[in-house]
Amino acid sequence: MTTQYGNHQTGQQPHGAPRPATTGNVLSIIAMVLGVISLVFVPIVFGVVALVLAIVAQTVRHERLAVIAIVVSAVGLVGGMVLGALLAS
Repeated sequence: MTTQYGNHQTGQQPHGAPRPATTGNVLSIIAMVLGVISLVFVPIVFGVVALVLAIVAQTVRHERLAVIAIVVSAVGLVGGMVLGALLAS
């Protein structure tokens, strides 16, 4: 027996059910690219932006590549600052 509304899912999940994984890793990929750019150009800007994007990708969007993006961003930030200090002296 069918109802007048048909057999449509409501999109709700029971409490405690795992969240579906996000389909894209857009923020993580952008953070990795900015982390690599920060090795050469203005690391205090590009590195910090990359690190913030990677943390948002990890905590808010639960992206798969977020941990890798955090590492690449941190290495780009620190490496760019060290490289800039070595070349400035």
